[in-house]
Amino acid sequence: MSESPHTAMTMPTARQSGCPFDPPKELIEAREQSPISRLTFADGHQGWLVTGYDLTRSILADPRFSSRKELMVHHPMIDYGDVEVPPAPPGEFLLMDEPRHGRYRKPLVGKFTVRRMRQLTERVEQITADHLDAMERAGTTADLVTAFAKPVPAMVICELLGVPYEDRDFFQEHIDNFLGGEVSDEVLIASYLAVQRYLAELVAAKRANPTDDVLSDLLDSDLTDEELKGMALILLSAGFDTTANMLALGTFALLQNPEQLAALRADPTLVDQAVEELLRYLSVVKHFYRVALEDVEVGGHIITAGTMVILGLNTANRDPERFPDPHRLDLRRQDGGHLAFSHGIHQCLGQQLARVEMRVAFPALLNRFPTLRLAVPAEEVALRPEIADVYGVKSLPVTWS
Repeated sequence: MSESPHTAMTMPTARQSGCPFDPPKELIEAREQSPISRLTFADGHQGWLVTGYDLTRSILADPRFSSRKELMVHHPMIDYGDVEVPPAPPGEFLLMDEPRHGRYRKPLVGKFTVRRMRQLTERVEQITADHLDAMERAGTTADLVTAFAKPVPAMVICELLGVPYEDRDFFQEHIDNFLGGEVSDEVLIASYLAVQRYLAELVAAKRANPTDDVLSDLLDSDLTDEELKGMALILLSAGFDTTANMLALGTFALLQNPEQLAALRADPTLVDQAVEELLRYLSVVKHFYRVALEDVEVGGHIITAGTMVILGLNTANRDPERFPDPHRLDLRRQDGGHLAFSHGIHQCLGQQLARVEMRVAFPALLNRFPTLRLAVPAEEVALRPEIADVYGVKSLPVTWS
């Protein structure tokens, strides 16, 4: 075993021209050389980059690696300086380990079961149809991001949590600001605080007048208002941003792969496989951060206690040792087990909701507009920067006959 390979790479910041769906070529090359590599962070910290499927999956399930926010003091592309990182606020369980993580996740597990999410299908179908109707009435062109990909999951998650319909635009704007990677620190912090204030008022309103929604269901527990506010923030952010980017980027990918698009249109029973393959192929949640709590041997190397590790979900889901011909979009692929929803205790709580939304939205969009196509050359489609944790398109101009 060794403590480090001979060379250390820095995190790439751009994708190859003409290949918007593939990870940056430097990450693909790193995976070809080794499933684990040294990585130099923006502040000079020497951490690790894991690009292989098996190692990524094992670390995600290993309690010797922490998700705690206060340990995430380094970033691969941003130098934070000497700023002290506080622990995650109450309720924001994605940035916690057990047992704090379980205190918040366990009450939610029963709210997002496969059965309960499937019961939502009819409502998702109605929301989807309403937005397609609006697109059709508006003419023969649209920005699919603002007309469809964002508002559909935003409305679904807001209804689930009991957020008033008229406030959904507020959430879309502010969640974009602190997850999109393109605003100043001042705007990011202002948006985060604005959402915090709003959710505090929402929780207080639910206490006074409970309604039929997930947030009201949690009022009978021993969770405090501060904890409920943090949980609501995580659910709103994750339930909106990831699915919105999957819907837009997934449509872009299908339009760029016409033989796969034709297969999906010709065979509606293919939709479940298609959703899973798009999740694998696109991996919009590109990576997760972990910190070793003790010295751990991984892939023949020692990761020392306190060292940060970047887990590349986008390269793990393109690992040729796990997925044959991994850089090809194949809606009939039989190889399951992708890591798009993570693995272990932090596996995505809302994954079944996301699946329902995509299984409804993709066929509905493609059937409503059989001649749907890009309204601009593919190379002109604006993409989110690599610094954003969730990858996607900023806008997707489309047209139809």
